[in-house]
Amino acid sequence: MKGILLAVVLFIATIGLLVIGTLSPIPTAVYYAGGKSLTRASSTPQDAVENLAVQIRQRSFGDAYGSLANRAEFTEPEFVQDLTGNTLSLRTFATLEDFETQPLHESADDAEMLLKLHWSTVVGPYETTRDLHVVRNGDRWAVDWPLVKAPHVPPQVIPVNYLRWDVIYSGAGDDWGAQDVQAPRIRIVDMRPVNRAEGVVVMGELLNEDIVPAFVGVRATLLSKSGSPIASEGAFDMISHTLLPKQVTPFLIRFPNVDLSQVGSIRMGPISVLVSASADPVVEIENQKYNLDPEASLTGQLSNQSGQTVNIAHVLSTFYDKNGQLVWVAGQYVDRALPPQTPVDFSVQVPEDLAKQISSERTIVATYSSGNSL
Repeated sequence: MKGILLAVVLFIATIGLLVIGTLSPIPTAVYYAGGKSLTRASSTPQDAVENLAVQIRQRSFGDAYGSLANRAEFTEPEFVQDLTGNTLSLRTFATLEDFETQPLHESADDAEMLLKLHWSTVVGPYETTRDLHVVRNGDRWAVDWPLVKAPHVPPQVIPVNYLRWDVIYSGAGDDWGAQDVQAPRIRIVDMRPVNRAEGVVVMGELLNEDIVPAFVGVRATLLSKSGSPIASEGAFDMISHTLLPKQVTPFLIRFPNVDLSQVGSIRMGPISVLVSASADPVVEIENQKYNLDPEASLTGQLSNQSGQTVNIAHVLSTFYDKNGQLVWVAGQYVDRALPPQTPVDFSVQVPEDLAKQISSERTIVATYSSGNSL
């Protein structure tokens, strides 16, 4: 009897869903495709901003541009470049996963709205924020898009005088990792495990003691008090993998769902391989400042001093207390490419519970340009 009743309930529920899908197929399809909301009549400032965000999420840039109140101030390609970058960068293939809107002010004819865009990239999520002015035109509202135009650097000659190391292999068929030379000398100069809410974090610094460049990595294995392995992880992206002679890189390795009280010891294993490398591009860090309020962060600007575009820049910061002891390692991928001679802002976030312990910091920049590697 229960089986018959369950079958009847399922049949009625199925018919109901079919009716809903037939009467409103587009909303149902959009909902299950992950749309945050439907594009609807922009009868309020909130509707106008949400419609624009949905169009950006769907990469319907033509529709998004056509809905703007100030589209006469710039072209559609300029609008697309503002969202995706004017050259290869993390923005180029980023996907808008979600967005948030927040009303700031509204009158009868205009409004101010805050739009937070949550993007997904191959190296993790990032967030951009836009302050939007929304204006009323008859019975609909439209967004004034705050276009950020990339500055144009005048033609110039930049002398190339950087150091460069090339590696000559013994045979054309040699594998990249199988080398008949001694690996560069790499040393762990600092290491500290800490407990965090998400698990154990092992952080520290690596030094290239050699006179040749190295591609480096580091792996940590947590051992229990009895000596048995608990977990083994490596520093994937929280490290600068290419180290020139005498350079230092921070590293950070996460062990989720592990408590430090379980750990008896840690076995560390740095690795290195001889690679070709150069001291170019040179990226200078300008206007660096540590901020406690409103959120703890290290801010500044990156200035590409070379003549080639840096497609991806990864800022890595090491934070120390007043005694010079390691407190934290943090990083940020810059979502925009770094054109030559054009400062680009960065902001590295610091956990609030550690912020007041920090007295000094050291920052490096790992770079990727087309044809080269981090």
